[in-house]
Amino acid sequence: MNLQLLLDDGANNASAGSGIITIVMLVAMVGVFYFFLYRPQKKQEKQQRAMMDALSVGDEITTIGGIVGRVVLIKEDIVSIETSKERTRISILRSAVRSVDVKAEDAAD
Repeated sequence: MNLQLLLDDGANNASAGSGIITIVMLVAMVGVFYFFLYRPQKKQEKQQRAMMDALSVGDEITTIGGIVGRVVLIKEDIVSIETSKERTRISILRSAVRSVDVKAEDAAD
């Protein structure tokens, strides 16, 4: 009878140790997700937001739809661009700008 109690007690201690290992593994997994997924995404969003805030008249941009043009007017969240020599103007959302190809200061030089 005493032997059975000792064996049961040993099994309980082993399961408590595996519970701690499980918790450590879960914390490690959350850490991996943070450093490899969440943090780089936030950094990229911050860079995109900074690029949109620095947008100015005269910049040559590319939209997320692949339209290339020069910024002629900026109103809060709306950007108007000229897309051709015929001066075709298109109004797009500021968030639709993928990249600034040539800054206005660089184009003047």
